Amino acid sequence: MPVSVANSRLIYDVLKSLDMRLMSALPETWLVHLIRMAEDDPEVTLVRLNKEEEGVGISAGAHFAGVRSAMLMQNHGFLASVNGVVSLAQLYRIPLLMLISHRGEMGERDPWQTEGGLVTEPLLRALGIPYRKLWDPDTLARDIGSAQTLAESSLRPVALLMTRELMWEE
Repeated sequence: MPVSVANSRLIYDVLKSLDMRLMSALPETWLVHLIRMAEDDPEVTLVRLNKEEEGVGISAGAHFAGVRSAMLMQNHGFLASVNGVVSLAQLYRIPLLMLISHRGEMGERDPWQTEGGLVTEPLLRALGIPYRKLWDPDTLARDIGSAQTLAESSLRPVALLMTRELMWEE
């Protein structure tokens, strides 16, 4: 499988260093290693979702219980979760760290991914959600850490877009 195990491990290790104890996800190709790592880690609870919007509620509950969480999804999953993001996380000021596999950019081979990729960033901007693209393994600790800090200080959703350059090995 051409998904980078090494970069997935780097991302996972940063999430662990930030004390993420709960992660939610649906199966997705670029997330396969992150999901497996969370599943195999006795210190982390992995919640397998039926739809991504459920992850917003799971993360809200974790926040109120004092547990740090992260949502793992692809950009179509983000699109499917917008109602929960707006009507729960934004409305009630819930810090929400979203790690989104950013499908549909240059080099995308799957035509069904391209439409979601085209609208992800414009939608994040329209919703006022700060985001950063993750592409350099050397800056993951800084990028993910600063996103978590912003989510907690602003009590708002923050998105990290995991790019093909980071997640894919040819």
